[in-house]
Amino acid sequence: MSDFPSEQARRAVAPAPLKQTRVAEPRTLESTLARSQDYLLSIQHPDGYWVGELMVDSTLVSDMVVYHHWDGSVDRAWERKAIHHLFSKQLPDGGWNIYEGGPSEVNATVKAYLALKLAGVCPTDPRMLRAREVALHLGGVPRMNTFSKLYLALIGLVEWSHVPTIPCEILLIGKWFHVNFWDMSNWSRAMIVPLAIINHYRPTRRVVVSLDELYPNGKWELDETLRPRYFDVSLRNLFLWLDRLHKFAEWFQRRGLHPFRRSALKRCEQWMLERFEGSDGLAAIFPAMLNALIALKALGYPNDHPQVVRAWHELKKLQHEEADSVRIEPCFSPVWDSAIVAICLRESGVPEDHPALQKACSWIMDREIRFRGDWYHKNPVDVEPSGWVFEYNNKWNPDVDDTAMVLLALRQIPTADRRRRDECFRRGYNWMLTFQCRDGGWAAFDKDCTKSILEKVPFADHNAMLDPECVDITARILEVMGLEGVTLQDPQVQRALEFIRKSQEPDGSFFGRWGVNYVYGTWQVLRGLKALGYPMHEPWLLRARDWLESVQHADGGWGERCNTYDDPVFKGQGPSTASQTAWATMGLATFGEPDRPSLRRGIEYLIATQNEDGSWSEDEVTGTGFPRVFYLKYDMYRNAWPLLALATYRNLRDAARRAIPAAEQNGHAILTNGKHVAGSFRSPA
Repeated sequence: MSDFPSEQARRAVAPAPLKQTRVAEPRTLESTLARSQDYLLSIQHPDGYWVGELMVDSTLVSDMVVYHHWDGSVDRAWERKAIHHLFSKQLPDGGWNIYEGGPSEVNATVKAYLALKLAGVCPTDPRMLRAREVALHLGGVPRMNTFSKLYLALIGLVEWSHVPTIPCEILLIGKWFHVNFWDMSNWSRAMIVPLAIINHYRPTRRVVVSLDELYPNGKWELDETLRPRYFDVSLRNLFLWLDRLHKFAEWFQRRGLHPFRRSALKRCEQWMLERFEGSDGLAAIFPAMLNALIALKALGYPNDHPQVVRAWHELKKLQHEEADSVRIEPCFSPVWDSAIVAICLRESGVPEDHPALQKACSWIMDREIRFRGDWYHKNPVDVEPSGWVFEYNNKWNPDVDDTAMVLLALRQIPTADRRRRDECFRRGYNWMLTFQCRDGGWAAFDKDCTKSILEKVPFADHNAMLDPECVDITARILEVMGLEGVTLQDPQVQRALEFIRKSQEPDGSFFGRWGVNYVYGTWQVLRGLKALGYPMHEPWLLRARDWLESVQHADGGWGERCNTYDDPVFKGQGPSTASQTAWATMGLATFGEPDRPSLRRGIEYLIATQNEDGSWSEDEVTGTGFPRVFYLKYDMYRNAWPLLALATYRNLRDAARRAIPAAEQNGHAILTNGKHVAGSFRSPA
């Protein structure tokens, strides 16, 4: 029996308030903390975990519409809901974007236009005409990425010759070769294996609509995107020549005249089926799961085959179907969310023996992966398998960042079974440390997955072929190490510090790989180094502090949009958000100055913007999937990180008060707009 909860159970909540909900109380630090605690405790799942929705752009719904037309399984009632969702996401200019407040993007716009056209929306509908104009302005079908064009090839809207070849034989290349299958990122491997199967069978099922109107200069542009150039000695051009050679060989391969194709196909199929086990679908992420379902059908699996039924069932779990709309999550985030919320509650003063925390800790420990997964190919060390994943079940792909966050949670909650907790922590800690890369940093899933030559292959335009080390994960691991008493003289710490220092931007900020963006990266570096006991007043860290203060908004908050991944000139710009303000205030708090005006104004912002039920509102996207391609709005972020920021500030303030004579503690009320705020948070009497 799967430990994945039923849909009904997954949506259930079990109120477990620490105190009675407060109504119409003055806005004080303590009341804000208490309301936030009550809110988070009230949304804990009965099984002990927390999970917030992962909200993404419209492309997943568009892809599902295309799939149903390819599969011949169109449900008109479901499709009407998809139409409503897509039109609700359309921008005033007629296009679709990939993050809140962002401009129209070509893949999202063409996909939505196609999905609506397939669903029967009239092409002369004013909304469709606006979409068509925007799509043409953005370059139309020729400017779409490889994976988007592949879905068009499935329904006969582009030829397979216009899609870069993904040969099955990539799985046969041994690790002895300089560049091989295991040098690709974890998520790319999961997407590419089923796509290689699809690429071989080319299971085109033509639809009655066309996209001829979305070629600004004619279909010849599709040929140009994959045409190699004579006398061009670049790596990109070399791969284009290789792609042309692959296409020439495909004719023989599909007719059984290639000596390796049959075994390569079988290897891909076995690899995919093997990774269905112990996971909620292939890699437990939407693109890989959808590709796997199509690949199974291309291989000839009937609709009632257990593997097909299971693959569809896992995809269906990701859908939120309502009365008049449907939206799709790319995956679930219960382990990540649960660890973060547990940390926030504990640091804000919820006792370690509180039933909610005890239950959460037990649930988290049950998720430990005691299996040697795919990480072993890049990190073949003699270490006891451990680690945690983002999702409910995905035993092949534990990741370093989730593991670090879980360890930060576990170390604060002893649980009834202290021995089990300690053993669990130690396994995860030792496993995590083995993933340090050659340059001193840590990445998400693999070790030294940085061979840039892979970014030149024709099907690598989804900007996700590599899994490079980054400062945000590296600093979080340093935070764990520091709290465990590791010193600055430790060799791993020394290498990590060198990596972080080399990664600093000239203005003092740090790039954030997994959160938007420089606010996230800068906060995590400062928090990690503070936990490590690093001297925070060194000039390079003061420059990081000064940068945070330089981008604080007039309202006291911080905000930054995903356009910083396209052009860093936009760093620190965007509407203030609860999550990013929390990150920035925690960064400033590491310098030990509770009365610093920028820090106090940030805390004021969080107090003033809290909703009466203890939550915060946030429309902006502050999570990163693949920079410039795919972004995530973590719905739990808006409610968890502010609680941790407020708790961090309170702990800093109280520590400062204990360090000065009582006679000097005269209740320094916070100033807002130059005036004392009655009832604002004050020093304890």
